[in-house]
Amino acid sequence: MAGKLPQTGSPAAWEEENLSAQQSNRNAVHSKETERAWQMLFLSWVIALASTLGVLFIGEIMGQEPCVLCWYQRAFMFPLAVVLGVACYLSDPGIWRYALPLAVFGWAVAAYHTLLVAGVIQEALVPCGEGVSCTSADMTIFGVVPIPLLSVGAFSAIIILLLIFRKGFKP
Repeated sequence: MAGKLPQTGSPAAWEEENLSAQQSNRNAVHSKETERAWQMLFLSWVIALASTLGVLFIGEIMGQEPCVLCWYQRAFMFPLAVVLGVACYLSDPGIWRYALPLAVFGWAVAAYHTLLVAGVIQEALVPCGEGVSCTSADMTIFGVVPIPLLSVGAFSAIIILLLIFRKGFKP
């Protein structure tokens, strides 16, 4: 619009064109913010899906039986993989309302489990009573990172991405 003269010589016509140009710029910025928000939602779905497939691989292919706290974490992650995928498909901007609580509660269980595995807090609930212990070398990545810590990371990333997604739709 810069350098272009209005169709008519009146100041009102020029003001109208200027307002129209400003609205176009706002729409372009808004669409970029909205596109970024949808990318964050898609990324959160990819993380939930990868986490779900990862623990299914550990349980079903490798034959490692999950402990009680691992099951609780799965109870929060598995539905996230489904609802985030459906929200991406349906372009549902309200997904954060029901996905965020799942991620927060899953994070809380994973954080508690990680603190138990690290020995920071005492066991009130025996996390690894059956099957392989979550602290064994079989249940770590590269022999260093325990699976519960990966769960904390996945839930944390999903929470952050959902908050960014939510911000992308603020008026």
